[in-house]
Amino acid sequence: MPSSRPLPSDSWDCNFMLPGPPSRNNFGSADLSPSGLLAFASGSSISILDSRSLQLISTIPIPPPTSAGSVASLSPFVTAVKWIPITLRCDLLSTEPGSSHLLLAAADRHGRVALLDFRLRSVVLWIDPDPNPKLGIQDLCWIVSKPDSFVLAAINGPSVLSLYNTTSASCMWKYDASPEYLSCIRRNPFDARHFCVLGLKGLLLSVRVLGQKEDEVVVKELQIQTDCTELLKLERELSAGAASLSPASGLFPLYMVKFTFSPHWRHIIFVTFPRELVVFDLQYETPLFSAALPRGCAKFLDVLADPNNDLLYCAHLDGKLSIWRRKEGEQVHVMCTMEELIPSIGTSVPSPSILAVLVSQSESTIQNVAKLCLDAPHSPSANVDIDSPFEFSDDTLLLSKTHLISISDDGKVWNWLLTAEGAGDLQKDAIKSGMDADVIDVALCGTNTNSMASSADVQALEASKQLEHVNGSRNRPSNSTSSQADMSFKVSLDGQLQILSSTVTMLAVPSPSLTATLARGGNYPAVAVPLVALGTQSGAVDVVDVSANAVTASFSVHNGTVRGLRWLGNSRLVSFSYSQVNEKSGGYINRLVVTCLRSGINRAFRVLQKPERAPIRALRASSSGRYLLILFRDAPVEVWAMTKNPIMLRSLALPFTVLEWTLPTVPRPSQTGPSRQSSLSSKDHKADTTDGVSTPTIASSSDSKDASSEGSQDDTSESFAFALANGALGVFEVHGRRIRDFRPKWPSSSFVSSDGLITAMAYRLPHVVMGDRSGNIRWWDVTTGHSSQFSTHREGIRRIKFSPVVPGDRSRGRIAVLFHDNTFSVFDLDSQDPLANSLLQPQFPGTLVLELDWLPTRTDKNDPLVLCIAGADSSFRLIEVNTEKKIGYTSQSRAIKERFRPMPLCLPILLPTSHALALRMILQLGVKPSWFNTCSTTIKKRPHLIPGTPASQKDLRSYMIGLPPIGDTVVPEMLLKVLEPYRKEGCILDDERARLYATVVNKGYAARFAFAAAVFGETSEALFWLQLPRALNHLMRKLKRSPQKAPRLAFNSELEDTMLSRITSKGKSTPGTERRDSLSEGQLRLMAFEQEELWETAAERITWHEKLEGEQAIQNRVHELVSVGNLEAAVSLLLSTSPESSYFYANALRAVALSSAVSRSLLELAVKVVAANMVRNDRSLSGTHLLCAVGRYQEACSQLQDAGCWTDAATLAATHLKGSDYARVLQRWADHVHHVEHNIWRALILYVAAGGLQEALAALREAQHPDTAAMFVLACREIYAEIITNLENSDDESGSSTNNVPDNLPGLSPENEDVRAVGEYFGQYQRKLVHLCMDSQPFNE
Repeated sequence: MPSSRPLPSDSWDCNFMLPGPPSRNNFGSADLSPSGLLAFASGSSISILDSRSLQLISTIPIPPPTSAGSVASLSPFVTAVKWIPITLRCDLLSTEPGSSHLLLAAADRHGRVALLDFRLRSVVLWIDPDPNPKLGIQDLCWIVSKPDSFVLAAINGPSVLSLYNTTSASCMWKYDASPEYLSCIRRNPFDARHFCVLGLKGLLLSVRVLGQKEDEVVVKELQIQTDCTELLKLERELSAGAASLSPASGLFPLYMVKFTFSPHWRHIIFVTFPRELVVFDLQYETPLFSAALPRGCAKFLDVLADPNNDLLYCAHLDGKLSIWRRKEGEQVHVMCTMEELIPSIGTSVPSPSILAVLVSQSESTIQNVAKLCLDAPHSPSANVDIDSPFEFSDDTLLLSKTHLISISDDGKVWNWLLTAEGAGDLQKDAIKSGMDADVIDVALCGTNTNSMASSADVQALEASKQLEHVNGSRNRPSNSTSSQADMSFKVSLDGQLQILSSTVTMLAVPSPSLTATLARGGNYPAVAVPLVALGTQSGAVDVVDVSANAVTASFSVHNGTVRGLRWLGNSRLVSFSYSQVNEKSGGYINRLVVTCLRSGINRAFRVLQKPERAPIRALRASSSGRYLLILFRDAPVEVWAMTKNPIMLRSLALPFTVLEWTLPTVPRPSQTGPSRQSSLSSKDHKADTTDGVSTPTIASSSDSKDASSEGSQDDTSESFAFALANGALGVFEVHGRRIRDFRPKWPSSSFVSSDGLITAMAYRLPHVVMGDRSGNIRWWDVTTGHSSQFSTHREGIRRIKFSPVVPGDRSRGRIAVLFHDNTFSVFDLDSQDPLANSLLQPQFPGTLVLELDWLPTRTDKNDPLVLCIAGADSSFRLIEVNTEKKIGYTSQSRAIKERFRPMPLCLPILLPTSHALALRMILQLGVKPSWFNTCSTTIKKRPHLIPGTPASQKDLRSYMIGLPPIGDTVVPEMLLKVLEPYRKEGCILDDERARLYATVVNKGYAARFAFAAAVFGETSEALFWLQLPRALNHLMRKLKRSPQKAPRLAFNSELEDTMLSRITSKGKSTPGTERRDSLSEGQLRLMAFEQEELWETAAERITWHEKLEGEQAIQNRVHELVSVGNLEAAVSLLLSTSPESSYFYANALRAVALSSAVSRSLLELAVKVVAANMVRNDRSLSGTHLLCAVGRYQEACSQLQDAGCWTDAATLAATHLKGSDYARVLQRWADHVHHVEHNIWRALILYVAAGGLQEALAALREAQHPDTAAMFVLACREIYAEIITNLENSDDESGSSTNNVPDNLPGLSPENEDVRAVGEYFGQYQRKLVHLCMDSQPFNE
């Protein structure tokens, strides 16, 4: 992976940036990592969220493309984001800890692909395709070509598929699929080398990446038949030209074609065309099922598969979610219910659109840990549902829970909790059937041997076995029969995050005087609230809390664009919009609204019955919020008193161009010394003055106004400065209902501009600063008449803003100037040469600046100056202005003294790598639940505390549940000391997960290891630890020589006899008799290894293909029937072959061989020769069938594995082989999964089941997982001890002996050299980890 450090110009600190809302221009790009980090594109930025608490962590803007000899351009829309599928790296002894697990791939409309390091907030690698033409990126996908080598697949433009080498940043392979429009890429969850690409017209590319070279990419073209009538019509309407180079979502934004791999069944993908759902079998290369959308349903947007259940979630363009459940024994999916993902209450008109929907993998993995490691909810020991924040009714049975994340184009991120519940009578039957269920020899987790039989999973399993159809919709009638129980789905809103709701049009910051909150008190500044109001194009007003970097409130105020926005004090807002009645009459309807932030009430004022001739041009509110000036286009200015019921005081019929109220009076420093004086005149700076002498600075002239201004101005009076169309200036004072001339001291006549109309003004007593359309800046002291000016040599000036001033400030004349070309600069008018000393920012990188203002929350002279920026990309940013250095601008990271969060950000994956590994080890070794308690106010405010009292602070080792039996016993204490800052802040685990850990911690090593893996997003590792007890139990049943003492072997001995009868009776099993159900094990099917599990899976797949026709389909069906031992059905199918078929003779030969069961001596020799010739000549699978006919199953499995049919070989072995023969098949399969498919955790479980514990240990050492290797030894020993204990107890009851059981697991005895090496290696790892932790600073986001 790339390790290059970013250039300084590519680095930003964007903790304090709020993105604009995502749109269809972002192509619905979003990705949810297994660790719970949500990344989604909004405009030209990428937002990173915590998917559990829905808190914005950071926003990363993508820098604009740069070209030699040209000005910086705008950043294009981000169109694809994907997290790299790397987990936390543990190879500390060979490499330095990095953040490769936090890499994010992002692509945009210009075809650029960037690899971003989330921790650095920077680009570490750019992948730029050919610049001509610039083909935008439609989708991205990470492919694992080798264990530590990743390839990035991308769809460029409408029809080009590219593979990029992420080490060399070069394109290694291209494929042009034109005239097809490629839509999306997905990686196979069963094989990380394999991925598929789908086109709008049904083209399906199956690609396998075997290396880093062009000739190591294998592609196969398939076609899914669909109705393309609508697409062809859209193509005809599409104009020719440059637009044809856009990606599919850019050309046809509402024509969505998506697919996803089934997480439970190999070779199965689910495809949604706009109005059709298709289940496609990649092995048979044919559809198994298709269903058209019912009338009245909107088109499909996306399709998602539930990680744990056989359920499909289909999002629709109208914001609804349909839930589809698979029928038992078939690949037929039935729509169960339709739910709303956008509530109709409280939404704007037109309703916002859903852009993306995602399923939370991390939550599903945690639930697997909870289900398999906890007691039943009905048992006294576990009367709390750990994961659920809801109280469910006692008469329902909770069968499953799934978390969905949806993103809408109004800037909202929704967290939905989807639950499946059964009826109360079903619950009773489930409990009863669960009590009668067979109990496996050793519980999967913990010491309670009956825990699995009484768990919630078993109850849900037995309940769901009775269900084939679901009634989950209040709007749709039930399809279930009277004998089937009902099951209902509920979708509940679990959380919501609001970012900016629309394109920002206005920005307003509060600068209230004390009269804003007191009846009297003068114009001295009050403490400003850390709020910024943003007006949007949709008519909403968003209020941003800059201390939390979040939208704290959003008010739907207007039906159209907010064209003006001002604060009235610090608790009210006034805004306006207007709409034109019709073009002929030219009348306008002006709408003025006062919004109270405390009550949320919008109150309109100045409501007229008829349209007006002139629209409102601008609003100007006084600092106290008591007065409001309403400026019209070609109409008199109105002065309003903003009382509870606003009153118009009078109108001013003067040709005003600009108007500005005075800001609160500048506070003076406490010391009384001679004021520092300097001149604005210099040799290279020409200044106009009124008295012919050098003009004093603003700082000095402000002190010159003593009793003159303050004495003449009442405490409750306020003044505003203005400029007229003829260039004349003036200051008016408003006192009560009276408006009078302020009588300022005028500058000389030469100060009045003749060549430039004044376009901007800022006023803070006693200074008025003005800017004109020629780029000149003038300022004037209204008390002394002193004035000066200089030219910026830029375009016209649109805004001028005084910086906030606090006592002790060196300068009081800093201003921010926004020009008409959307660039800005900061000038210090107290300097000798403001232009030479300006802090110039020609353009903020990647966007144009629409509005700016200073953040008025400075309280100390050492606090930095912070600018609020509203960008053309709809973003809101805080920019720190460094007035001491010429570089001038850095993203704000220190202006906010303390970052406020409503709840701690509990994301261990974001900790420094060494600290994250330390936490992982502490969770694995076992820490007392009281460690998660704290005395900090953050935790005390939580609704639920972890049971237990905090232990003594003197010895941190007392927090551990016991000294670790491996490694250094001092290390845990040192790691706890390193983690203490996070514990005090409460940002290690949230309440729910901490309570779950409190229940899991005493369930054994495997349970703790699974929990730690799930917390860090390592799903495959968590499943491995959950399956490890079963795999060792399977191994022990094989090692024990007495079959009568292993009850489950009875099933194996009868397996061959029962298979045929179960298949031949209509080819499917009876509902309710199977061991598992579609609503049970879910992800654990990925780790299946037992014979009955593999056989059941294969047997169920047979029924999916019964109706398929064609010669190749028949060959595949015969192969499946032979694999599961159903020779009778296979012979029947072979004999049905037509004599004209090219397969007739081969099928006849196989039929005769399979039906022969008499003399096998001579037949065996002949069949071996024929089978070898058939395999050598046509590479068909017919030879394995002949080997099966004569009982040579071991050789048949070897031939299947040689042909790459690994799952079929395992199925055949599970049907016919036992003991060491079956173990050899598993062992070879494990080698393939490990070295070819690069799935170490799946390989480990196969190694263990095959008895290859040494091979499993060697695989962990080879992968440089020293901690996991040590934990593997601990878990195996603990589980083995429990097995021996259970066997001894069973022997005592039966009177038999267990002398034939070895004392130690084969290959894991303490004397074994490999085991001792693992312990030494783990000790070195611990010492290195401690040193790294001590050197790393605690993470502070």
